[in-house]
Amino acid sequence: MTMTQSVPQSIEQTLPDIDRAAHHAEGFLTALGVDLGTPARRESAMRMAKAYLEMMSRDPFEMTTFDNDEGYGELVLVTGIVVQSLCEHHFLPFTGVAHVGYLPGERLVGLSKLARTVELHARGPQTQENLTQQIAGHLVGSLAPRGVGVVIEAEHTCMSLRGVRASGTRTRTSAFTGALRDPAARQEFLASL
Repeated sequence: MTMTQSVPQSIEQTLPDIDRAAHHAEGFLTALGVDLGTPARRESAMRMAKAYLEMMSRDPFEMTTFDNDEGYGELVLVTGIVVQSLCEHHFLPFTGVAHVGYLPGERLVGLSKLARTVELHARGPQTQENLTQQIAGHLVGSLAPRGVGVVIEAEHTCMSLRGVRASGTRTRTSAFTGALRDPAARQEFLASL
């Protein structure tokens, strides 16, 4: 038997106005002294608006789960899931990887849905800390597992391209729920990375 659950209603979608966004991007770039009259830059404002729209567009999906008929109870862990998001303070990208795992309860989830959950919540401006918690919360609410673990490691361009310009630095955040909050279980999760 397959059970599906749609994306939580807390994720709101508004209709974008790409032409208005491009108009404001043109004003923004012009105010910074960028010459948009060159052949290579004539469409830059629209390209910028489309790029940001793409980085902030969420693609809802059905959270497909299955009966845990065999009673599997050990850690299920998917590592190296690509994360691409936007820092809500500077609207610059941060990129890296997420490691997502859970201790099954009565349901198992299709493994691709762990990556889709990361992708869904990564779209839009936020902090890495909040993103980590959003992913864990979504899985708890959708799957009712015995525990969830999420670790994200990312480089923030707001730190590597500006300010301190600390290129190559990575920030690690984690969220653990249920049985994975136990120090031994948490250590098993982290050792598996």
